This record gives sequence, C-alpha cells and structure tokens, in this order.
Amino acid sequence: MTETSPAETSEAPAHLNGSAAPRLLKGLVLAGGKGSRLRPLTATGAKQLVPVANKPVLFYALDQLVSAGITEIGIVTGDTGDQVRAAVGDGSAFGARVTYLPQDAPRGLAHAVITARDYLGDDPFCMFLADNFLQQGIDDHARAFAETRSAARILLKRVDDPSALGVAILNESGQVTRLVEKPKTPISDLAIVGVYFFGPEIHDITPTLQPSGRGELEITDAIQGLIDAGHVVDSSIIGDEWVDTGKKDDMLEANRVVLGTIHRDVKGTVDIESIIVGDVIVEAGASIVGSTVRGPAIIGAGARVEHAYVGPFTAIGERCIIRGCEIEHSIVMSDSTIRDIDSRIFDSLIGKEVVIERTMLKPVAVRFMLGDHAHVGIS
Repeated sequence: MTETSPAETSEAPAHLNGSAAPRLLKGLVLAGGKGSRLRPLTATGAKQLVPVANKPVLFYALDQLVSAGITEIGIVTGDTGDQVRAAVGDGSAFGARVTYLPQDAPRGLAHAVITARDYLGDDPFCMFLADNFLQQGIDDHARAFAETRSAARILLKRVDDPSALGVAILNESGQVTRLVEKPKTPISDLAIVGVYFFGPEIHDITPTLQPSGRGELEITDAIQGLIDAGHVVDSSIIGDEWVDTGKKDDMLEANRVVLGTIHRDVKGTVDIESIIVGDVIVEAGASIVGSTVRGPAIIGAGARVEHAYVGPFTAIGERCIIRGCEIEHSIVMSDSTIRDIDSRIFDSLIGKEVVIERTMLKPVAVRFMLGDHAHVGIS
C-alpha cells in the first residue's frame, strides 16, 4: 500500500493533462556500482546479483518495471557487466527487451543518465537503482507519472533518522521545492528512495552539472536543477517496505521481508524423520533428511539439509549442503557447504562455494583462509 501524497488528491494539479494519453515509459536500471560495502562478496561479483530469497536483487527491479508496463529497459553496467549480461540475457525471461549501456566508470547517478542519453531519446523513463528493494513495486507511481506532464516524480519514505540520506522538502501540493543531502539538522523526515521518474527535461540539466565533493555527478543536483528551472517535480510517499541492500544487514532485512510473504510449497523430498513448520519452500531436487526447517524459509533446488536445523528467515541456495548444524536468519549462496558446527549460525551472509566445517586437526585452534575485507565474529 502507498500513502497518498498531497499531489495525489482527487483535485488534479495544474500540470495534469487529463485529455492526453498516458506517456509510455522506458526503464533505466543502474547496475554498475562496485558494491564496496558488501565486500568480499562483491570483490569479484556484481552486488546486484546477490540473492534475496534465492533471487538476485536485480531481478526484483526488472520484475517490478515489467509489472508497471515498462518493457523497454536499458541496464547501465560497469566492471561486472559480463556477469549481469549472463544473468539477465536479452530480457525475454522477464517479459522485457533489454539493452546494455556500459558506463566507463561509476561517476554518479546523473552520469548514468548521460551515458543512456542516446538510448532514452526524448522518452520519459523510470530510473531504478538495482540494489534498491521495494516490497510492493512501482505500479501506482509509474501510472501517476505517466498521466501527468511533470518533469519528474521522486519516491519518498518517512524515516526516523534522515541524517545519512538525501531528503526532500515539499509544498502543500506535494511538489518538491528543495533537496538536501545528509542534513545535519532535522529539516525533513522524507528520505529519497532509489526509484525516480523523469521526462526529457532532465537532459537539459545533466550536461550543466559539476562534480560534487565526492567527484560524482549527483542526481539530487539534477533534480534541484529541474526545480530551479521552474519545472514541476512531484512526489509519492511510500508506506511499504524499502531497503537499500548495500550492506549485509540490509540484505538480511530484504530477505526477511520477502520470506515473510511466501507460502508453503514443497516440491523436493522430505523424509519421515524431518519436521517442516510453517511457510517453507523446498524447491525441486532439494532433500530434507532427519532435520527441522522452521519457516519462513527457502531451500534451493538440489540442496541437501541433513540432521540440521534451519530456522526462520533463512534462504539456502541451490546445491548447498547443510549438515549437522543450526542456522537462522541468514543467506547462504549457491554451492556452499556448512557441516558439523556446534554453534548456531545467525545473522550471516555466506557467499558462493564457501566451506564452513569443524576440523579434527591438532592442536585445537581456529584456522582461517579469508579474502580481502572479510569480517569474522568469534564468541
């Protein structure tokens, strides 16, 4: 559900054009960031392909664009472009037609718009940051923008602490009058969500931008440029879950949100000694042997859970082996093995092809082989 902003009342603002047909939108998905906050998982992989409930977070963005009727989609890629291309293909699996737009370096969100200029032409578009997760999609927001002739529409979310985010100030009609990045004083609790709608007017602004203090062309500066030029920038205040999946705890939160919506579906095998409690998905080819799985949880195709406990809000990826251990509120990516661990694993994000096991080597000691930027907690 979305809360209705002042701009969405029954009285149409002056910039609405009810006699014109709704505008057809293109999509612009940004999948080129380095994902430094998710290292070492993203040291060699795309952060947008880290799974939430066994589905890459990028796929949620594509699904939500298509659900909103946006099927012509450009994806801005960076160093991990080959991985994104291999995962998404031509877009037909999502009901879309995808064009890839390589960006020479991550120079800011507004630079991504400049990179996509030829692809976008003069069409209005939705720009979706691929590491952002919205629980209930963008259908209503896309429709509201398509039915107006405003130069932009931004999504906003009320937050308790806006000091680390960009915020918006609105007038009584719900139009944006000012944007402030990471305000030191509490001037607004309306944080800017990573989904934006733009008309072709944005292309008049982006070439005029100067790099910010962090050396990037900021989309907030571009939106402020639209406002300063006299264009209308509308807003939608969302009431559903929004997660920027840039960090481990954010990924786990998005995983929790998605798993909270699933329903029991057991396609794999569960032996008579096992107990399945609540909403649990056991995908085809997975097997549960002498174990307890307490939902909401998902066990990926080809995975094996043996003499183990899988607790709520846990996603076990494809072909994983979970044996002789307990795990809860965690994500385990594909082809990983966890076996014979005495302590319960909790609040963890475990990458692909990881092995966590107890060793009988003497002397008794803790032994590691860790990559750059790893974080290990020991009690």
